[in-house]
Amino acid sequence: MKKSYTHIVSSILLTVFSGISFASAQQAASSDSIKLIELEGVQVVAVRAAKQAPVTKIELNKKQIAEINTGVDIPYLLSLTPSVIATSEAGTGVGYTSLRLRGADASRINFTINGVPLSDSESQQVFWVNMPDFASSLESLQIQRGIGTSSNGAGAFGGTINMQTNSFGYKTGGEFNLGIGSYSHVRSNIKFSSGRIADHFAIDARLSTQKNEGYIDRSGVFLNSYYLQAGYFTGNSMLKFVTFGGKERTGIAWNGISPSDIDKYGRRFNSAGLMYRDANGTPHYYRNTDNYSQRHYQLIFTHGFSSSLTMNITGHLTRGIGHTDEYRTGRKLLEYNLKNYTDANGKEVKKTSLIREKYLDNYFYGAIGNLNWQTKGFKLNLGLSGNRYDNKHYGKLTFVKDYPLPLTLPFEYYRNDADKTEASAFLKADWLIAGSLGMYGDVQYRYIRQTMEGPTDRYDSKNKRMQILDFDKTFNFFNPKFGLYFDINRNHSLYASIAMASREPNRKAYTEAGNLPEPKKESMIDYEAGYKIRYRNFNAALNFYYMDYKDQLVLDGRQSDVGEALTSNVDKSYRTGAELSMTYALCRFFRWDVAAAYSKNKIKEYTQYAEVYGPGKEDYTIDRHVYKDTDISFSPSFVATNVFTFMLNDLSLAWTTQHVDKQYLDNTQSNERSMPAYTVHNARIAYDFKGLGLEKMTLGVEIRNVLNKDYYSNAGAGFAYSKDTGGKLTENSWKWVYPQAPINFMVNLNVVF
Repeated sequence: MKKSYTHIVSSILLTVFSGISFASAQQAASSDSIKLIELEGVQVVAVRAAKQAPVTKIELNKKQIAEINTGVDIPYLLSLTPSVIATSEAGTGVGYTSLRLRGADASRINFTINGVPLSDSESQQVFWVNMPDFASSLESLQIQRGIGTSSNGAGAFGGTINMQTNSFGYKTGGEFNLGIGSYSHVRSNIKFSSGRIADHFAIDARLSTQKNEGYIDRSGVFLNSYYLQAGYFTGNSMLKFVTFGGKERTGIAWNGISPSDIDKYGRRFNSAGLMYRDANGTPHYYRNTDNYSQRHYQLIFTHGFSSSLTMNITGHLTRGIGHTDEYRTGRKLLEYNLKNYTDANGKEVKKTSLIREKYLDNYFYGAIGNLNWQTKGFKLNLGLSGNRYDNKHYGKLTFVKDYPLPLTLPFEYYRNDADKTEASAFLKADWLIAGSLGMYGDVQYRYIRQTMEGPTDRYDSKNKRMQILDFDKTFNFFNPKFGLYFDINRNHSLYASIAMASREPNRKAYTEAGNLPEPKKESMIDYEAGYKIRYRNFNAALNFYYMDYKDQLVLDGRQSDVGEALTSNVDKSYRTGAELSMTYALCRFFRWDVAAAYSKNKIKEYTQYAEVYGPGKEDYTIDRHVYKDTDISFSPSFVATNVFTFMLNDLSLAWTTQHVDKQYLDNTQSNERSMPAYTVHNARIAYDFKGLGLEKMTLGVEIRNVLNKDYYSNAGAGFAYSKDTGGKLTENSWKWVYPQAPINFMVNLNVVF
């Protein structure tokens, strides 16, 4: 692996420095001077929709991010924008958090940082727990809803979120943040900026640490992270090295809590790690944890040939390694590649308690190149990217209770090697046809080859062995996009677009298929139209969309045994709705912000497969039931956020109300397997101190769930049938939920010097 690692880094450096050599040879011919801030913006130009582009989007700048960055993960910052819902396993907004956009989970959303894909190549998920406090190093982010513009990485089936890290400052300075809150929450970071050194160099750095015991028992997080960037500037060129990463140790709570357990043990109960109950009925637990570290490296070279032509080349490497550490009771021996045995009483033993560790050991690396050309009324962007992902999945048993046969611990019970190679190219054109009418075109080609080899962590009962997943699949996708935009006048504008996209299934779609057919690629046509109003004190955007899917992979209520939501293909489905975002500064001291979305999300015909047990002990069949025009799971019809902000000199107060409608937990539209609507209120108070010899000092208090609402933001469900001797089927449902913390507090101190 060391030899491979060296080869990876060498290849990336060669790619970037080849670009440097080429640009240096051309530099003498250029007489235009490109400002540093413009050069840094080039790194996201190719994946970010321009201001006038016919794309449904919203942007947050550095100041806006800092204002709401008060100790929760990025999904909660994004939940203040239309159609975004944030979820938290621990109930505090820190650790294992995620989001859904237009009902699509994070695996359907394209995430990039400085144009580099962030989403995991296999699961297509983003694990924010691996990069805590990352919002503190963001310059800006853009959320595109729908397919959006072409980007790097997996195709967008709910939206695209592209993030740009900090730009270099011109002066030396630093910043310190300290937050203390409920559930022993302590968050601190320190940041340093060198400013410009000898007109050619700059360095920025951040160190962060975060600790939170979690609302759910034993769900606490212990997080460390860093961010470092160094830059060299000369003429119209910039070479920038960026590295960031995190290390986490998180208590496992992904199993959720059943409503019956809430009634018996309370909302904070966590069954994970339960070993036994003693004679007094007192439970004894093993602290199940998730342990992972991830480091990102980016080497970015940007050159301005002229004010019209710029180039960007990025080499990147992401290294991830970690494991879960779990005590499991009543586990089938066969599922861990162990044989059943006979005990001293002559009874066959099929189950036992054990400790398992499931490992991920991966590298993601590649290069990205962009060429941007613009002249009066015309822009052209060319993008090329290639990357590879190598991952080893394996599991070890470190303890097996009462197992009598010779067994060397740790015992490796599965190992599956996987890799994924991707290459893509896109060409975007933006043409101001005449007057205020513009046209946008975008074509992308994606090539994917994905392989897996060896046994997985699933037991194949049919073949009586660990599931063997050996396959080599190739996908080729062509994704065109077209749109028009029209400025009615300087304050009013319209746009409309149509876009097509296809994408490959993720790893879990294959490993967890079970009785379902093999997963297929999915495709979508996205129709968008919108109207924007822009005044000095009033901005609003209203848009309509219709997303027409073929073989959409929808959440079906199932969950893997490490807490990942599972999906299955549906033939024809759609999402349609209207979204509104508005900011109205009524006067100098009051601002009103609204983000709202109303939608209809339907599967035209859905086939549900369910297990049937009985009437005999060994009797087992599969029931097939067809539902027509049924709601898509986890897709509320109405989502809204309202924020009132009062600004009185150096004091600001904000009251936020968020509402999420009822959600079904699978695609059968069953009320038993649904999640009720909830409305939550949060308050934020901040005061800026002046005259202390500092550039800035702010003390803030955030009160979350002010009205002490009992609610849960995420859940899962399943069901099976039992059959009696007369052939009658009885449905048996079960559900698990993720309760969120009642009223809780966070006090934050920000010092800029």
